[in-house]
Amino acid sequence: MKNALTFVCALMLSGGSAWAQTASAAAAQPTPAAPVVVAPGIQSQNIMDVKPEASADPAYASQTNGQRAQVQPGNNAPMWRQVGSGVAGYSSLPVTQAPEAGVLIQPFVQYPGSRLTNAGEAWRQVRNNWLIPYGGSLLLIVLGAIVLFHVKVGPIKVKGELTGRMIERFSAFERSAHWANVAAFLTLAVSGLLMAFGKFFLLPIIGTTLFGWLAYVLKNAHNFAGPLFAVSLLVVIVTFMRDNLPAKGDLNWLLKGGGVFAGHEIDSGRYNAGEKVVFWGGVFVLGLTVVVSGLVMDKLLPGLTYERSTMQIAHMVHSVSNLLMLVMMMGHIYLGTLGTKGALDGMRTGFVDEIWAEQHHKLWLDDIKSGKIAAQRTPSAKLANAAAGQPVQV
Repeated sequence: MKNALTFVCALMLSGGSAWAQTASAAAAQPTPAAPVVVAPGIQSQNIMDVKPEASADPAYASQTNGQRAQVQPGNNAPMWRQVGSGVAGYSSLPVTQAPEAGVLIQPFVQYPGSRLTNAGEAWRQVRNNWLIPYGGSLLLIVLGAIVLFHVKVGPIKVKGELTGRMIERFSAFERSAHWANVAAFLTLAVSGLLMAFGKFFLLPIIGTTLFGWLAYVLKNAHNFAGPLFAVSLLVVIVTFMRDNLPAKGDLNWLLKGGGVFAGHEIDSGRYNAGEKVVFWGGVFVLGLTVVVSGLVMDKLLPGLTYERSTMQIAHMVHSVSNLLMLVMMMGHIYLGTLGTKGALDGMRTGFVDEIWAEQHHKLWLDDIKSGKIAAQRTPSAKLANAAAGQPVQV
């Protein structure tokens, strides 16, 4: 197979018809084939290794391409050497729109301890040998940990009977911003996972035709959901930033793991320290990184020169930040739905039971009762507080 590839590559590079007559015969030889002859007096296994001074013609270095074509017919090594070094040729595309239009391939470089390659091949190797296998493994490990936690520990439940006294936890505007961001995030997550891992687990099942149509639809959905995610993300950051600022007791909450294994939650404000980590790490840092790298990949960020290297770096940053963000959001989605009884009701209706607030966010409830924070409450809650001599907030 190696011999066959060697002669096929030589055929593509030289363009000489003579190679076509020998390629099939050389591929069938069980013993190693002779080095590829690229010019009179020059023998090399790699056409890129040919040096001008190795030519049998002492005037090789001073010859033009036209002169070399007469002296050494069929020797395309000089042209491909220039291509491999990143020399730009002629292109009718405007430089402002395609600055590298005249560069056929990125320059070849020799990385320490590795073979001769170019940046495009290096990017492909990183994607296929690092991002895909290790990123997929990370997602499966986190998913397995969540399932194991749910089976062994189970959801966090409210202890005691519900009081029926409801307290507003999220306003209509906060819920709208949150759900808009959720819709965009889920669309991007599903379409991104298909583009990254679909050919490994879905393509063999549904076949190329259906998979092609599905990938086409989800890719366009990905492009349309991206701007919605960017805008809703900014709204979410501005809306929830104030209540996610570090506060006294956050470090204690983190050190004790929220009290999950202790049987009771550690007192916290409107958002506990775990939710604040998700906000600042997953939403603010990783979310903005995903948006900015996505804008670069769509060539929408002004002030940049969109070359191949720019897009390759943006793709790797986008992929890594997406994987890390998805891992954090998997934990957030679990704790906000199956993992904590009553948590989803707060984001769905805007209200939570008073005993739920006391057990999960006691400091926040205390601020409401003391009048420090104004929050809507049901009539029964108002009457109960008035009977206890506590201030009533509307």
